[in-house]
Amino acid sequence: MVEITLVRHGQANAQATDEAGYDRLSDLGHRQAQWLGDHLKETGRRYDHILSGTLNRQRDTASAIAACLDSPMEQDARLNELDYYGLATSLRDDHSVPMPADRDQFLHHMPQLMTAWEAGRLHSRLETFSAFEGRVQAMIERAEELGGRVLLVTSGGVIGMAMRILLRLEVASYANVLLQINNTSLHRYVKGGNALLLDTFNATPHLESADRAFARTHI
Repeated sequence: MVEITLVRHGQANAQATDEAGYDRLSDLGHRQAQWLGDHLKETGRRYDHILSGTLNRQRDTASAIAACLDSPMEQDARLNELDYYGLATSLRDDHSVPMPADRDQFLHHMPQLMTAWEAGRLHSRLETFSAFEGRVQAMIERAEELGGRVLLVTSGGVIGMAMRILLRLEVASYANVLLQINNTSLHRYVKGGNALLLDTFNATPHLESADRAFARTHI
């Protein structure tokens, strides 16, 4: 049996203008992670393996979940997020596309960014689209090899890329997926025959009560 669940980290510092500033959970992000861990414990979910990226926001989210489940966790840098700030800066400097200032601008910005990145039109010092795709593919393969129930705590770009790989999405569809991935959302695939089949997308059962509606965030 193989079941792979990807979780996006809790809300980070949404006011940041660079990766270093962004890479820490907000107070709400810590609460989201704790609520998710509590929910998984209360509903009897258990995982044979819990893996996290090495970024602070990923590691802290995974640690909260693992503590609730009294389970060990390990880190793998292949689960780290794409370099959004680096890519967006290149798109601005090389192609005069400004950084988005709000949600509406972000909706237009992401498809442009992904299209330029996939086409190799961004700065050569940055990780290439194909390299990012390759390391996400490698993590999917590792999770399959581990077997059982595997929890991967990562970021939206990785979750979207996993969906692109497994559902064979075009770049435009991949960009649209990225716009909707909520903080601490669950994305589950189960092995059926020789394929990983999408079972759950963007679920936040730990935030469904009315008193937690404010905590359903994607930025």
